[in-house]
Formats: sequence, structure tokens, C-alpha cells
Amino acid sequence: ALTQAATIAIDLALSNNFTTTMTGNRTMGNPSNAVAGQSGSIFIVQDATGSRTLAWSANWDFAGGVAPTLSTAASSIDRVDYIVQDATNIQAVITLAYS
Repeated sequence: ALTQAATIAIDLALSNNFTTTMTGNRTMGNPSNAVAGQSGSIFIVQDATGSRTLAWSANWDFAGGVAPTLSTAASSIDRVDYIVQDATNIQAVITLAYS
């Protein structure tokens, strides 16, 4: 589980797959210890309040250069799948609103 903070820290040396429950509006930080070819998933869960937002730091790259908007319903779950291109470029896709 990733620790909630204004900027969420993610250390890719610890795992490939992560989860975080949003308790406020946050920014996903640039990962540390990124290794080319590493891939995994981040499950993003809205808390019981919902409507939490997530901004993405510069190393995250989404299709079209546009960061996704999370599902906002209380307790909703979104999944970000990523692959590390190099230490400062993480390509990612998001799947919204798992039940």
C-alpha cells in the first residue's frame, strides 16, 4: 500500500503492484528506482467520501499526453498499468470504474 501524502511516493524497488486509498486530493510522485522494462499496476481506490482527484508528476506519460480523470464515486476503483521506458519516462494506461 502506498502512503497517503500530498505527493504520493512510489518506490519501484519495493514491488511492481501497488494500491492506494485516496483520502484527499493528491499528486502521484515520480517513481524512484525505476528500471527500464519494469511493469505493474497501481489500484487507486476512492475512500467513502469519494470525489478525490489525482494529478500526475512529469515522468508519467499517458496516451495523447493527457492525464486521466479518476472515477469519483465513493469506494470506486481504478487501475493504472505502467511500463518503465527509462528512469524518467513511465508509460501508463488507466482502466476506470471496476466494480
